[in-house]
Amino acid sequence: MDHNKHSHTVHSSGLLTRLGMFTALMIVISSMIGSGVFKKIAPMSTELGSPGLVLLCWLIPGIITLFGAATNAEIAGLIAEPGGQYVYFKKMYGKAFAFLYGWSCFSVIQSASIASIAYVFSESVNAVIPLPHLPEHIENISVFGIFMPFEGFGVKALTIFTLIFLTSANYFGVVFGGSITNIFTVLKVIGIFAIIILGLTISGGSVSNATPMFEQSGFQYGSQMGLFGAMFAAMLGAFWAYDGWNNIGYLGGEIKDPKKIIPRSLYGGVIIVILIYLTVNFAYQFVMPVDEIINVAKTPHSIIAIEVLRKFLGTYGALFISILIMVSTFGTTNGTILASSRIYFAMAKDKLFFLNAGKHHSKYRTPHVSLLIQCAWASMLVLSGSFDQLTDMLLFAAFIFYGMGAFGVFVLRKKMKDEPRPYKVFWYPVVPAIFVLFSFVLVVVTIIQNPRDAGIGLALILIGIPFYLFWNRKTKAEL
Repeated sequence: MDHNKHSHTVHSSGLLTRLGMFTALMIVISSMIGSGVFKKIAPMSTELGSPGLVLLCWLIPGIITLFGAATNAEIAGLIAEPGGQYVYFKKMYGKAFAFLYGWSCFSVIQSASIASIAYVFSESVNAVIPLPHLPEHIENISVFGIFMPFEGFGVKALTIFTLIFLTSANYFGVVFGGSITNIFTVLKVIGIFAIIILGLTISGGSVSNATPMFEQSGFQYGSQMGLFGAMFAAMLGAFWAYDGWNNIGYLGGEIKDPKKIIPRSLYGGVIIVILIYLTVNFAYQFVMPVDEIINVAKTPHSIIAIEVLRKFLGTYGALFISILIMVSTFGTTNGTILASSRIYFAMAKDKLFFLNAGKHHSKYRTPHVSLLIQCAWASMLVLSGSFDQLTDMLLFAAFIFYGMGAFGVFVLRKKMKDEPRPYKVFWYPVVPAIFVLFSFVLVVVTIIQNPRDAGIGLALILIGIPFYLFWNRKTKAEL
């Protein structure tokens, strides 16, 4: 087949097949590097008190994420359809489980991710240009005593505007949305390299700031499980920063030669991000001793990357990082909006979601209704409030499905044993087994350490059951 002819084919779902290797790699990197890399070292240092252990808590989740991505790459090479993990689950465990995953993405995992990353974008704008507030008596209005929709009104209003703007960009075409991702990812990576180079050369920092390498004697851990619990809590921060690697699978219908490009972009993207995270976090530590990082963490709304550059470049350094965080979170929000809308599109095609979400735009060939529904719900989550709560619930829910997804490699090796596999996960069955086991431990530890958020996360998943029964019964009635 002629390559140019192939570049504008229409997938059987009605979506355009136009994204190449570079865009796929940029989507993986952009979906992962959002806000975590600029701020998570502060709570991690507070938990552990040791620079060496903090770096270890970036390395271990990086390797675990790579194992997850390698496992996912085999499945992505086997099944390349719009909807990614949703379609994989349908093949592994059937329609009901796949629906629960798609529903969880809509109710918590992807929508909360979009809401919270866009929120950090607005916070970083607020750091440079203070956004307006409403009168105090209006900002203090609460709904059910839980949600305060008008609190920090300027930041929330800009967040919702950002969601609407980026949804519109993706509405008008996958190439337009893909181009935004490419431009912003390149800018983001250049900016992070600038932090690393400046930090390690002109900051006047010292390698001795990055000690002790191991446990700091006499350090008080805030966890009831001692060092083990503290390491786990710190790793959750890193996992949030690594999250998003599997977004590329959702675009299976819009990538040229997806069975080769998706696995390659998964491997390449995750390895690049691990190296970036380890280096930039070492640069933060090189500039700022751990006790200083812990002090910065005590100031509400502080972002460690801004304070590190402020230390040796003054206000201009702080301004540079604030703009870099804007670029980074804007790009990540765009990549996540682009990818996630394809899940609900695939579900609606199976008549397991609002039916209109399965329509594609006759002119732009994008899942336009799915994009609009996603935008409306993510905006509701922005109004509902706390970013940290959302990310805790989100990670817990995501790892239930990550673990089941990796276990699916064993299932598909039996179910689809004769299908050609362009990629096979390395060191099978050890790599998928480690990832499954780790996901299970992470879920259990979260339930013990943070039962309330785990409970709300589970409730949001289970609310999907009556919706499934309703849509499934309707489909049966039509047959």
